[in-house]
Amino acid sequence: MKIPTSLTSAARSTLLGSLALVAIGTLAAFAQEAAPAAPAAAAPAFTVDKGDTTWMMISTVLVLLMTIPGLALFYGGLVRSKNMLSVLMQVFTITAVVMLIWVFYGYSLAFTPGNSFVGGLSKAFLQGVDVTTMSETFTKGVAIPELVYVVFQMTFACITPALIVGAFAERVKFSAVILFVILWVTFVYFPIAHMVWFWGGPSAYSDPSGLIFGFGAIDFAGGTVVHINAGIAGLVGALMIGKRTGYKKDIMAPHSMTMTMIGASLLWVGWFGFNAGSNLEANAYAGLAMINTFVATAAAAVMWIILESFLRGKASMLGAVSGAVAGLVAVTPAAGFVGPMGAIVLGGVVTVVCYFFVAVVKNTFDYDDSLDVFGIHCVGGIIGALGTGILVNPALGGAGIVDYSTADFAASYAGTATQLWAQFKGVAVTLLWSGIGSAILYKIVDLIVGLRASPESEREGLDLTSHGEAAYHS
Repeated sequence: MKIPTSLTSAARSTLLGSLALVAIGTLAAFAQEAAPAAPAAAAPAFTVDKGDTTWMMISTVLVLLMTIPGLALFYGGLVRSKNMLSVLMQVFTITAVVMLIWVFYGYSLAFTPGNSFVGGLSKAFLQGVDVTTMSETFTKGVAIPELVYVVFQMTFACITPALIVGAFAERVKFSAVILFVILWVTFVYFPIAHMVWFWGGPSAYSDPSGLIFGFGAIDFAGGTVVHINAGIAGLVGALMIGKRTGYKKDIMAPHSMTMTMIGASLLWVGWFGFNAGSNLEANAYAGLAMINTFVATAAAAVMWIILESFLRGKASMLGAVSGAVAGLVAVTPAAGFVGPMGAIVLGGVVTVVCYFFVAVVKNTFDYDDSLDVFGIHCVGGIIGALGTGILVNPALGGAGIVDYSTADFAASYAGTATQLWAQFKGVAVTLLWSGIGSAILYKIVDLIVGLRASPESEREGLDLTSHGEAAYHS
């Protein structure tokens, strides 16, 4: 659907001129502000350990490494050479834009009281957040500086929308990508992060929490928040935008598996910040998350190599790194909950399911998910989320789930059926919120700036048509 050029220009000018005010004003309509606080009692005394703080700062940088350059190179190598730079530019710009949105209002919407779906604006522009404020970890009375927590969570907000672009790579306007991301993090990512991860902390465990957290669903580092969320948004985008010009007619093989392997390796390294950092403390549970990130990824990569060897006769580099990423995705919600042997099982299982979706389902339904964002991230995230509900069981080597309502915060397990049901509800809410919300936002973006690049631009390549430069020169 097209609208007159004059209206498009006016809409674009208005959007660019007052973006922050429009976003915050719109959000006020659905974000229930916390009631003005009565004179508060003295804040509890928190213990801050320099080791924890150091680990979280390192983890934050590692998650940034996942995005730029890790994800950028991974995706860039998978597209054709004429679109390499466009993918790098999209991922890099998304990272910078979301960082600013996060400190403007994103952190507040995700991690302050509001309602079950989204927080309020009490910490918009980081008001009240300074070098004296603290964020409690998962141990009662132990904290890290709130500014460190802000930037750690900021890197999660950056990589999640960047994952989406792989689903419709090589055919979307740069302006449309950035506008969509601004809207998507505002109306999809921040609410999902609030629903899954917001709670009162060990010192106030009975305070209101996010909807999915209240289900009893567990997500250690973002299986729902990051991977299912981005994966379903990517599939919706691929379906609404349509197939690439020349899809299944032209050769669309990855132009540089070398770049993709480098990017995948950087993702694996950075993922230790993603998973082990989500423990918020440098202790044995961070070590558990670390070893699980090693072995689940290794198991998934080896399983993909074995599958290809039997089914195709040859093992490919693309398959090996695809398996590794599927393993990383699946272990993300499980990292601090399952035992190492459970992580290996999870890595093996997720590869079989993701391979089926990438090699069979995608071809059967004939949708153009350019870089298999749905088949690996959404499907892998679902397997990881549900598998976590089973493998967290101490009888299967899992760590159990801390019950903060008990005096000693003892680990327990409510039972497979109970926990699986909680996990399933978390997955379902994420799929519905992100799927429906993303469809609405794609349509809005299409009306304002148009989603799709012209066929001529696609044939020439988005590097030159969108950015006026090329990734390579002969």
